Amino acid sequence: MTVVIVTEAEYKKGQATFVNTPEMTFVPASNEETFLAAAIREANARYVILGHAQYNDDLYRALPPGSVLARFGVGHDGIDKGKATAAGILCTNTPGTLDDSVAEHTVALLLAISRKLLPMTAAMRRGIWDQELGQEVRGSKIAVIGAGPIGRRVAAMTSAGFGMRVALCDRARAGKKTYEIPGVSVVESYEEAVADADFVSMHIPGTKENLHFLDCERLSKLRANSWLINTSRGSIVDEVALYDLLARGSIAGAALDVFTVEPYVPSAPDKDLRTLDDVILTPHVGSYTAAAVRRMAERALRNVQMAMEGRYGEMDLLNPGVLEHLKSGL
Repeated sequence: MTVVIVTEAEYKKGQATFVNTPEMTFVPASNEETFLAAAIREANARYVILGHAQYNDDLYRALPPGSVLARFGVGHDGIDKGKATAAGILCTNTPGTLDDSVAEHTVALLLAISRKLLPMTAAMRRGIWDQELGQEVRGSKIAVIGAGPIGRRVAAMTSAGFGMRVALCDRARAGKKTYEIPGVSVVESYEEAVADADFVSMHIPGTKENLHFLDCERLSKLRANSWLINTSRGSIVDEVALYDLLARGSIAGAALDVFTVEPYVPSAPDKDLRTLDDVILTPHVGSYTAAAVRRMAERALRNVQMAMEGRYGEMDLLNPGVLEHLKSGL
């Protein structure tokens, strides 16, 4: 029976899929690297399904060449592909499985903002009948920063579905636009995208290059009545700078699903985003729908099964260079 180690949060999400997979035993384990590596060694496992935590060291020594680190999700900034490749470990993710879920959560936050759902709900719970003046999104401008699958989906939904003016910032393909979305303007710079935007929605990966992409300087480019929405990675935002901006009233507010530290811990003790009235916070649930978690579990398992059968070309490989290492007998 093949043993597959699964980090606890991901096991909980995909349990219905895992328990119905024959000829495999799934063992939940801590996502903390030391304990995860210990669980791998104890089970003599070669296959691991894991979440978005950061893995820097012991994990890559715990697995033999030809093993698989299957990311339960799309973002893979927590996996050191260089170390994995050097160790002969195949790394995969689950592209396309959560695009709709995250895009829909982004739009849900957009609508909650525009119709002031949270403050009115809070008032109603206190017995206060206080009608807040809302905002129609039709005709307003949204800047979508990042033109990956989720960013493009948000751009299409807000343009076709709501008649918004959409500026899609494609930093990765500057000068090489290979797609068109009806009603969407593709721009190459962040500054051009956010100019006169009512909403700014972030959809860039949490790479080292994007660490604190939204720093004081870039945050200052947002207009006073704009809202920031982030459903990508918490690391792309300097949370202290964002707190200061919000506390001064320099922007209208923020809707955040992702944070630098999760579960959320303030980046500075005296700058807790939870204390601000103009902030909507959700606990990283953009991809947490029944359909999305089923797709992620199935896709992660497929990657494991393809590796077991030696069908590497059919895997969602993040580090294809590892195949040369394996051929060389590493």
